[in-house]
Amino acid sequence: MRRFALGMMTSAALMAGLASQVQASSKDYSKSTKTDLVTKIMGNKSYQVYSSLKLEEVTKKVKTKTKEKKKYTVKKKVAVKKKSKKGKTKYKTVKQVKYKWVTKTAYKNVKKKWKFGKKLTASADFRYAHVQSKSYKVKDGKRYYYIYVNGRPVGYVNEKAFALSKANVVSQVSLVNNPYDSVGFNAEDAINYVTDQHGSLVDNDSVEISYKSAKLNISDTGYVSSRKAGTAVLTFKYGKAKATSKLTVRGDAKEGISSADVTPVKTDLPEIKTWSASDGARLSSSSTTTSKDAVSSSHKYWATNMSGNAKGADIETIFYHPAVLSAPGSSNLEAKVSSAVQGIDFYDNDLVTSNLDLGQADNWEARGHMVYYNMRKVKKYNWQLIPSKMLSFNTWLSYIKNIKVSPYMKLGHGQSVGSTKKYVYVLANWNRSNNWSNSQELIRVKKSTMEIDKIWTFKVWNGSAKYPRIFLNADVIDDNTLLALFHNAYKHRYEYWKISRSGDSFKAKEVGATGSDLISNSAEVQGFVWNSAYDVYYIAFNDYLFKIGAGLDGKTDAGKLLNYYKFDTGRREFEGLSSYGPELYLNLNHPTETLKVNHITK
Repeated sequence: MRRFALGMMTSAALMAGLASQVQASSKDYSKSTKTDLVTKIMGNKSYQVYSSLKLEEVTKKVKTKTKEKKKYTVKKKVAVKKKSKKGKTKYKTVKQVKYKWVTKTAYKNVKKKWKFGKKLTASADFRYAHVQSKSYKVKDGKRYYYIYVNGRPVGYVNEKAFALSKANVVSQVSLVNNPYDSVGFNAEDAINYVTDQHGSLVDNDSVEISYKSAKLNISDTGYVSSRKAGTAVLTFKYGKAKATSKLTVRGDAKEGISSADVTPVKTDLPEIKTWSASDGARLSSSSTTTSKDAVSSSHKYWATNMSGNAKGADIETIFYHPAVLSAPGSSNLEAKVSSAVQGIDFYDNDLVTSNLDLGQADNWEARGHMVYYNMRKVKKYNWQLIPSKMLSFNTWLSYIKNIKVSPYMKLGHGQSVGSTKKYVYVLANWNRSNNWSNSQELIRVKKSTMEIDKIWTFKVWNGSAKYPRIFLNADVIDDNTLLALFHNAYKHRYEYWKISRSGDSFKAKEVGATGSDLISNSAEVQGFVWNSAYDVYYIAFNDYLFKIGAGLDGKTDAGKLLNYYKFDTGRREFEGLSSYGPELYLNLNHPTETLKVNHITK
């Protein structure tokens, strides 16, 4: 297969090429060459980052000796041949031209010399940050790019600090055998990044993908069919950048077929409605925070519980997220790291978020970035200022060392996020799929690099492909187990499924069901999590939080409604839930903040 073999150069790459030609023909290297704003991928080698880089004329005081011709009238007695009568010699005055060396002080332009500004730090400190550039200067034939780091303008660095002509892809992809998958696996999902000769990120659509396989079919648009078993070697290439990935479609076509046979627990809920997400977004969008308009106080919202207690629970801010993590003018989605968080997860003091630009979560191939925060170092308010220059450089740098931004990657709806000690998991499903029978994509990201290291697909069917179970919300229990939520709208119930992985194979089992829609006006779930300390599920809607027994370790009855809470958030909708130990957290946008839930276990 050969995709986009013609016209594969992106607008950014084209502009960079034209800029190179202009630079090559110009003799004034003191000026910056401007390019499109592009994302730069940092390499493994570390170089010094400088605050500035200028080409200055150096003047030097030099002394030069010059020979000047001067005339002198010398009153000198010069003997005349004839003598006077008295026998005396006669003399006369003669003019004589003499020469002498005169030392003359002069100022002369000796040469032009590059002058670096203050040494800021080593480029290795930005290895996992979001780095961008839109200009460079040429010194001694080498390019020095002016970089923005997580949105803040920083300084100049040698382009050798970038990953030049590199392709980083997932080494192994394992697909479930699914005869009814009408779409297949998008080979682009295996790309972490591909760069050009200057370390600039290349659009995935511009990467040439070829394959070798005796059995598998791959379309011209890069989708791999999983309708029959087989293997393929995928090759990704752009210029000199090249990498390969091994893809396998597993052999068991019955993998993932199970039974939804749990009797749902009935509830006595009254009719509960909530406002629409569109109303919430419209009412809250005016309060979007910028880096120059930071929030300086915590929010606290109380909830009325099922018994009518007006202070049945509360949520309180523990962290305000950066307003953005990309430079101004980041128009394309690969370059823009939005603060619009769709999902969160805590593991100990590690917080990971799924960040999609507004409106992208509903797209079929929804992509965005994941962001990792070391919460041991988090300050509640200051981190909003990361993309600005309002923090001192040293303070800002200390924050940057505790943030990692993933490459641009597939996230799906972005709310099925979970993590363990070493990995982050994303169940990247489309929230407008209408419960199709296609496979579901599970992506594993290494926390150490925030790059994808493995991709699986699995399927869950109730008896056959006629009754699929597509999960838009899921929680990771450990590196081999997911708990997933399915809304069976036809039967007006919520189902809870345990999905277990052994090697590359998956098994699914229904472990509970609640006989209710919970919310009566078809509002979408905004978060789902299992709390291990109390063996309960929490299901979030716009401003409602439901507490359901999980029954996984015998502490509660599986599927039983235990309580619900209505929070008055000013129509700021919940965007993701997380639990670690006994603690429960949720996220709100406009501005983006993570809050801790209190008193909810009573």
